[in-house]
Amino acid sequence: MTVDDPQSSVPASATATGGAGGSGGSGGSGVHATPIGREQHTPHHEVDHTAQPTADPLAIRLEQLILGAERRYTPFQAARSAGVSMELASRFWRAMGFADIGQARALTEADVLALRRLAGLVEAGLLSEPMAVQVARSTGQTTARLAEWQIDSFLEGLTEPPEPGMTRTEVTYPLVELLLPELEEFLVYVWRRQLAAATGRVVQVADDEEMVDRRLAVGFADLVGFTRLTRRLEEEELGELVESFETTSADLVAAHGGRLIKTLGDEVLYCADDAATAAEIALRLIETMEADPQMPELRVGIAFGTVTTRMGDVFGTTVNLASRLTSIAPKDAVLVDGAMAEELGRTGAAPVSEKEAENEEGGGAYRFALQPMFQRPVRGLGVVEPWSLTRRSPKTSG
Repeated sequence: MTVDDPQSSVPASATATGGAGGSGGSGGSGVHATPIGREQHTPHHEVDHTAQPTADPLAIRLEQLILGAERRYTPFQAARSAGVSMELASRFWRAMGFADIGQARALTEADVLALRRLAGLVEAGLLSEPMAVQVARSTGQTTARLAEWQIDSFLEGLTEPPEPGMTRTEVTYPLVELLLPELEEFLVYVWRRQLAAATGRVVQVADDEEMVDRRLAVGFADLVGFTRLTRRLEEEELGELVESFETTSADLVAAHGGRLIKTLGDEVLYCADDAATAAEIALRLIETMEADPQMPELRVGIAFGTVTTRMGDVFGTTVNLASRLTSIAPKDAVLVDGAMAEELGRTGAAPVSEKEAENEEGGGAYRFALQPMFQRPVRGLGVVEPWSLTRRSPKTSG
């Protein structure tokens, strides 16, 4: 496809707001993103040209309010105004998670500016084209989830009619008008803070290769018997339990210096730069959940080693091993792999042997205790020797 092909299509949002890159714009959901590293070139005859932007008057007013601009361009016109090919524009928009709308006039100046900025980064040599597509995809996926949550949970609750006879649509517009600038400023603030923290971690890495493939402690925390709970609890009760678990876990991970990678309903994945931090988080999670009678038991698995990071997620054998350790851990217990146990010993957080523990001086310098467990086969990873991690009781003077 080229910029001179007016029959090509470029994606817009699932609701045809097309607001990526604009003030307050967010990605839509419901479109399967292309996996990283895989090109997506949809032949013109395979594109769904039937998807049309909404014509609902209130939806259009809200769209204009949020995007700060009116619909003006067809996808072809937007690509031409941005000075990019239809092929590249399509790749950027699909990466952001927006649905194809054929050649409907649904795009704004903000959409043109977003395309121009991404293409400009490529032309200036600051980003390669595949990296620019990854930037679009990671931003789209993250903001799509945020936007869905805000609408489903936050705005839905606030837009309940305040007075009898008022409809939800009558109160939505003024509410969004008041919230939009505040939420936008807060989003930018949090993003800058997170970017500063992530940049700081990277520049402190001595080895350039470790900037991508790093040695981290990776932990999985999993609610025990969650499947049975789904059959016993009402949907609202189950939702409240999951939200409480995710919120508590996120707060504990952040408070003690870890990073929450993702939540999976009944499971959370986190990582930490050092083994002691990951161990402390695991035990805090167990202790906190034990103190809540409404929560089921928890089990945690931690592995230490090289981890590949991509788009805020982590991958590799270390991550797989942490997941497997979680699946075999007893209730309200933490299992770690040999590398994690060795790292805790190397840094002085736990004794490397019982003899060393017996000769301990200083009234209890070690924070954790390690107990070797029986070796056992782990699916896909061979035989491993897990270690039970517990908090070490303070040494009393005789």
